[in-house]
Amino acid sequence: MLIVFGGLPGTGKTAISRALAAAHLRIDVIEQAIRDSGVPADAVGASGYAVAQALAGANLADGRIVVADCVNPNTASREGWRDMAGRAGARLIEVEVVCPDREEHRRRVEGRVSDIPGLVLPSWEAILRLDYESWDRPCLVIDSATSSPSQAVVAVLGIVAQDRLA
Repeated sequence: MLIVFGGLPGTGKTAISRALAAAHLRIDVIEQAIRDSGVPADAVGASGYAVAQALAGANLADGRIVVADCVNPNTASREGWRDMAGRAGARLIEVEVVCPDREEHRRRVEGRVSDIPGLVLPSWEAILRLDYESWDRPCLVIDSATSSPSQAVVAVLGIVAQDRLA
């Protein structure tokens, strides 16, 4: 099973996905490793997603549940995950984490401290400039302003259970 999270930085994706993960693929970790290897920051592009999707495929082939933790900002990135799940014959659960309370979202963003050495977190202004596309098909939407991470985990596990019963 492949569970893919998306949502703007600072909405709570990592807190939720860490609690679910068998194999937790965090794009921030992968992209920072690419930068640390000497690739200029502006040249990383979609490489982090490509690496994560390859790792997801390998873990899915081994029968693991995989959780992808990424902004997943557009149809192209979402299609990459959908294609990966299809090639692996895995069930796909798509989750968008939102924080519609603008002040709470800003407070979270401005109060974050990076837990990845070398990673520079995006500023509130940078997040406002992100080109984040609306989802093109239904997904589980979690409002992190009104749901705790543990409540969000329960919601995702409810979908996982439904998929296992199907």
